[in-house]
Amino acid sequence: MATPPLLQTHALCGSRGGRALWQGLSLQMLPKDCRWLRGANGSGKTTLLRTLAGLRSPESGRVERVALRYLGHAPGVPDALTPAEHLAFSAQWQGSPASSEAQQQALQRWCGKAWARRPARSLSQGQRRRAALAVLALPQPVGTVWLLDEPFDALDDEGVSLLCAQMQAHADAGGAVLFTCHSQALAERVRRGEDLVLG
Repeated sequence: MATPPLLQTHALCGSRGGRALWQGLSLQMLPKDCRWLRGANGSGKTTLLRTLAGLRSPESGRVERVALRYLGHAPGVPDALTPAEHLAFSAQWQGSPASSEAQQQALQRWCGKAWARRPARSLSQGQRRRAALAVLALPQPVGTVWLLDEPFDALDDEGVSLLCAQMQAHADAGGAVLFTCHSQALAERVRRGEDLVLG
């Protein structure tokens, strides 16, 4: 019996500013996929991820999802919150509240002890990115699809290695990842399955 997809689209069409971006898109994400979503600037990569996440409506077609976790291009950590507060809020908002122990483990993995409880306004872009990515280390439903928009931006070498390991472990556990990335060398470290090319 064929493995059922964790996410699939049917004849999906999208536009931005009255301009068609993609038409009749049929996509399947299967367990263990880690696929690179690539295309020229303006081809609609972010628009597609947001559509798959249910944050915007397609022009036509439909999306079938199981469980999703979406992280946008901007770190999205409010200035007034600490990484610890942001992690607790993000877990609750995405419907997967985690124990304090799980949150502490995620913070230990992604955030330095010296800054995990400092307001985000005082952090560098790389630290804010790591604070946003910490939510990926929390327990989540089996078969969750991660939609990651430029997740490697602003990360140092240690952060890149940590994210690669996190993405691979998630796929190994039966999840799936669809990500954008400007670096082919980085994409090749994690991708499994065919690239999805727009434009």
